[in-house]
Amino acid sequence: MSTRKDEPQGISEVLQQFTKTNKLELGLNNAKVKDLWAKLLGPGVQAYTESIRLSGDTLYVGLNSSVLREELSYSKENVIAMLNEGLQKDCIKKLVLR
Repeated sequence: MSTRKDEPQGISEVLQQFTKTNKLELGLNNAKVKDLWAKLLGPGVQAYTESIRLSGDTLYVGLNSSVLREELSYSKENVIAMLNEGLQKDCIKKLVLR
């Protein structure tokens, strides 16, 4: 961040550079995924969700309902697509339901 540029930059460009330089992207994606999970899948699914963790390109979700785990396993591709759309990037490739 010590280099100065003569041209003005937009705040979004500066924030992207800051997160990339300080390696904050994974942590921010983790927080966004937790919020999106609750928002997109609703309070019914959220009530049975114990943990959500994004590691690399794999999303690990801990559920305390075997019935819900089975239901969600049939629509893994749709859930991944919805979450990636909400994140506005393709950072989730695999969903592991535990």
